[in-house]
Amino acid sequence: MHRDVGYLLLEGGAEFGRRMRDPDLRAIELAGGLNAPLRIIPAAAAPDHNYDNAGGIGTRWFRGLGARDVVSLQLIDKASANDKEIAHSLRSAKLIYMLGGFTHYLGQTLQDSLAWKSAVKAYHHGAIIAGSSAGAMVMCEFYYDPSSGQVEAGLNLIPNALVLPHHDTFGKRWAIRLLEQIPDVTLIGIDEQTGMIDDGDKHSWNVYGRGHLTLYRNGQVETHKAGKTFSL
Repeated sequence: MHRDVGYLLLEGGAEFGRRMRDPDLRAIELAGGLNAPLRIIPAAAAPDHNYDNAGGIGTRWFRGLGARDVVSLQLIDKASANDKEIAHSLRSAKLIYMLGGFTHYLGQTLQDSLAWKSAVKAYHHGAIIAGSSAGAMVMCEFYYDPSSGQVEAGLNLIPNALVLPHHDTFGKRWAIRLLEQIPDVTLIGIDEQTGMIDDGDKHSWNVYGRGHLTLYRNGQVETHKAGKTFSL
């Protein structure tokens, strides 16, 4: 079945291990298989100079799952986000994975950049855009910046939504404040070692991994575990 756009994978953190095999293998499958070009964006790990290490961990993880064409790009700041060679690599990718780290830095680095425009073009030609923790947060219309306590404009792949990563550890503590600040926005709480993929039509999502997916919307709280499907 032809799709006008690709797929999205959002993960709640504690990626690259154990129960994250399921969503990541599914993402590789949707991307076209083990030979599909997979590109990692490590920018969220740049402020504490951890991008090489974090990118290396991600590269080894995906190669361990059998992926053969995995590269962690040197996309670490605004200048590199506007590098034509990096943008070209993203345009030809079939799976683009954004690491966790500093959420606002990642959002500001990618916003209106040549690299992000190329990633969106790839998405509109069938690629998967994925992210864990900060990487998942910036994919929505809004994200919460814990360093400032402010709600910021995200990259808007998922309208009227905001992700609460690490929901089973600390992310759920953000919900009370955000339900007051942005009561009409759907909050998506994703547990660690848990992912969600829009694995059907554009409004249907499947849950993978160890934990639960918690939705705060319309004054209600819903929970969904691995194997369950929900709509946004």
